[in-house]
Amino acid sequence: MTRVLVVDDVPAVAEQYAYDLRRLGEFRTLVATGGREALELLASEAVDCVVLDLEMPGVDGFDVLTALARQGRDVPVIVYTGTGDYERCARAIRLGAYGFIDKAEPVRRVVQEIRGALERGRLAAEVERLRDRLDDDAGLLGTSGAMLELKERIARLAPIPSPVLVLGESGTGKELVARRLHDLGRAGGTPFVAVNGAALPENLVESELFGHEKGAFTGADRLRVGAFEAADRGTLFLDEVGELTPATQAKLLRVLEQRELTRVGGTRTVEVECRVVAATHRDLERDVADGRFRDDLYYRLNAHVLRVPPLRERLSDVPLLADHFLAVTCERFGVAARKLGPEAADRLCAYEWRRNNVRELRNVVERMVIAGDGPVVRAEDVPADLRAGVEESGGDLLPVHPEGLTYQALKEEAERRIVLGALRRHDGHVTETARALGLADHASLLKIMRRLGIERG
Repeated sequence: MTRVLVVDDVPAVAEQYAYDLRRLGEFRTLVATGGREALELLASEAVDCVVLDLEMPGVDGFDVLTALARQGRDVPVIVYTGTGDYERCARAIRLGAYGFIDKAEPVRRVVQEIRGALERGRLAAEVERLRDRLDDDAGLLGTSGAMLELKERIARLAPIPSPVLVLGESGTGKELVARRLHDLGRAGGTPFVAVNGAALPENLVESELFGHEKGAFTGADRLRVGAFEAADRGTLFLDEVGELTPATQAKLLRVLEQRELTRVGGTRTVEVECRVVAATHRDLERDVADGRFRDDLYYRLNAHVLRVPPLRERLSDVPLLADHFLAVTCERFGVAARKLGPEAADRLCAYEWRRNNVRELRNVVERMVIAGDGPVVRAEDVPADLRAGVEESGGDLLPVHPEGLTYQALKEEAERRIVLGALRRHDGHVTETARALGLADHASLLKIMRRLGIERG
């Protein structure tokens, strides 16, 4: 629930405003009767919006805005005034306030302003998130059998609020799977928060997940909301959950079972409600057997399991992914758009991509853009180390180690690669491709393409 802090040096006015906001806006409200008290509350409480009086003795509204800017706090502030001096309100806007209102205006207008401020913050965060994802969102591109099956399972699980465990090698796109689950299954505007258990120092993991109170440890100069609280009503993605320490695993289990947490250094319990999607590249069953991972937490997390296939099990998707990365990279580098040539595509499809999967492919495409200068990426532009890897593997049509793939899936994947490669070599011309493949006519090829999920063009 949204928490609003009302700051006014007249206690009766502050309390009345807080009461009206609770009644009309269904907000949780806090009250401060001065600027200094407001700053202390903001350091110790999680607040979503501030309604701030400008004219106060001692630390006034301008001092509060200046302090928040100096601290880098991005909580939206709506200033209100009873003097009618809008020059002062304009000055408050320049100091970072979201907007201003007159104290004589109806409280319903204040409620609208608060909701508008929160919505603007949500949209800004969403734009930033989409910008960050722009060149990474290709991980789930593909029409291979393995990817179609994964997308179908994501769509079925998305509306279900139970935890999901996502398994896959590094670079396969596990976070993208979590984001797709969130986008398809949660109401618009709910947060998606990602935490990487392997990227955080051991002494900061619990603070990152559960938050901490002011003074909990050296450097904790104000309250910090953890990932669980930040993801309230939304989705929390716990990447590399297998790297968490036993103590953190125990606290995580408690939050999942009781839907409440205690911040580091605190005594109060805080209710949280979010969907947890965990991911790992480790074999958690083996870790449970070896005592490195709690069995009760494992069975709590794996209510549903999604396996993200490595790129070597869906090599027919490589040209599509490479085309996407080419377009994104050329735009980012400010160079003319380039096309992936058929020989270069064949080289990419013959490589195993064992080091880092889709992430490795993206890096290779970037190197090819830098290496070449023509409108078409040629086989010579493929990095030498990758060409050597292709020659060593013999350029087989099938994965060298097709873990988990059935004979039918292997056969279909090989067939897709044959058809896609032939289409690319003939610039997508169906009749010429059918003739080159020795088929009776273009209708025969179109029938095969429909069966394999390959679209014309």
